[in-house]
Amino acid sequence: MGKFSVRDARRSEGKARILISSPAGGGKTFGALTLAKGMGAKRIVLIDTERKSSDKYQGATGIPEFRVIEFDPPYTPENYCEAIEAAEQDGADVIIVDSTSHEWIGKGGCLELVDEIARAKYRGNSWSAWSEITPRHRAFIDRMLASTAHIIATGRAKTETAQVDDQGRKRVVKLGMKTEQRDGIEYEFDIVLDVVHDGHFAVASKDRTGIFAGGDPKPITTETGALLAAWFSGGEPAAKPRYKTPPPAVNVDEVLALISVSALAPLVGLEAKVVKRFAAGEITADQRDLIRAAIEARRNQLDAAEVGA
Repeated sequence: MGKFSVRDARRSEGKARILISSPAGGGKTFGALTLAKGMGAKRIVLIDTERKSSDKYQGATGIPEFRVIEFDPPYTPENYCEAIEAAEQDGADVIIVDSTSHEWIGKGGCLELVDEIARAKYRGNSWSAWSEITPRHRAFIDRMLASTAHIIATGRAKTETAQVDDQGRKRVVKLGMKTEQRDGIEYEFDIVLDVVHDGHFAVASKDRTGIFAGGDPKPITTETGALLAAWFSGGEPAAKPRYKTPPPAVNVDEVLALISVSALAPLVGLEAKVVKRFAAGEITADQRDLIRAAIEARRNQLDAAEVGA
């Protein structure tokens, strides 16, 4: 008989491994605490690398009680592992690692360690230094995966942009977000949520549970956390999240009429509102594009009037 056997696939109880990524102020800490509350956590321990910023959430509406590990530099992989160990010994059933980015880009993090080791041992050769740092970074990832608690990790994200030519006018567009961590970290998690500024909506770039299926932006709620807890306990969620009923649909004809007489400044604010209305389901993609086209046409009209003045 060979050393490998074949069995039927089955899903059993396990611990959640979730990554929440957002730019500064995007809501990753708030989202992590909200999920932990919804998951029914009896003891939440938050590993705070953000200079006590988590304390600002204590007592806030909807935020559960939680304990904090103040994590100051150096942000070495080994110190992260010790912090997770301390959280487990404190009895945490949900550990929030806020954030993992410092392990990569922070003081004493992997990138800084590579430079120091390269200079000290390899005459500046960073390739040789990586042979020492990669196993240390891998040990940190493995420590999260092996934790006895649910892990909700956060990461800082940079918004990637590009300048495009739009009918002769230069325009900056957002291409997406990139977490400030080693490339490929998303493979280690069951769920990866990218949180955007507009309304703190989350888009799942990875989701093994199917709870965030559909690809549309959704708010992070305690109900979402409850569904995740059910899924990771080995059961199936009773139902998809019932998100708040959106406000009445936008009257597009009235919006178009307003655009036709608007000055330049209101147009800029209106563009941001269009994004929010679309994310909330108040307008369709076709209506969104129609409004955007009207905004662009009015802007060109105002530009031409200014040139002719």
